[in-house]
Amino acid sequence: MSDPLDRWMSALERRHLARLTFPEVRRALQALSSLYVERRRRLGTEAAFDGDGKRAAFALFYGPLHFIAVRAVVEALGAQRPPPARIVDLGCGTGAAGAAWASAAGGTPFVEGVDRNSWTLEEARFTLSTLRLAGSTARRGADEARLPGRGGAVIAAYTVNEMDDAGRAHLLARLLEAARAGAAVLIVEPIARRSAPWWDEWARAFAAAGGRADEWRFRPPLPDLVARFDRAAGLDHRELTCRSLWLRL
Repeated sequence: MSDPLDRWMSALERRHLARLTFPEVRRALQALSSLYVERRRRLGTEAAFDGDGKRAAFALFYGPLHFIAVRAVVEALGAQRPPPARIVDLGCGTGAAGAAWASAAGGTPFVEGVDRNSWTLEEARFTLSTLRLAGSTARRGADEARLPGRGGAVIAAYTVNEMDDAGRAHLLARLLEAARAGAAVLIVEPIARRSAPWWDEWARAFAAAGGRADEWRFRPPLPDLVARFDRAAGLDHRELTCRSLWLRL
């Protein structure tokens, strides 16, 4: 059976390299990667998407990396069984995380992408359509979304760190409430602790509720285009690392 990631990558290449050259996207990727490494707090602002080049770099490179990492975490946790009926993807970006979980679950879950950025929501709709997943998008903050109950799931991947302290505290309370109501909850963030001083508090809260915290290292094969951008930009994602919080009662 073919990997849906291959179909998505082909569609992304046609979509974003129609008007931009490989060197143009590579330069934008280098600029975007500095936001990740040096100024991660700015990723929640328009700075990450302030031009066609950065948008293409995010969609062609970081979106697929997030898809691969989240799918690997979902499968390692067994979170795809039983398949959630509805997955709410908070701060969905290009829709990679929710789509990864839904794909791992056989493509049956309905995915609801929530984000404040209109461009990322457009990309999320493209992602869901290309991967043949049912879904919808809504323009609102992660702490404003309607969360599911029993049979549903919530994912926040690479987004909780971009929230302010008040919004993060409010979201944690709502996620724990959703878990008590029967929803599965998954948080995925980079492994570097310096970028997330809130992590230990959340890990303790998830553990107290019956959940778990994990750190992951995967060495999956990268799509050819992602691997070429990785080398050309002087990056190294042969090993993907992340950490997760998981709660399903």
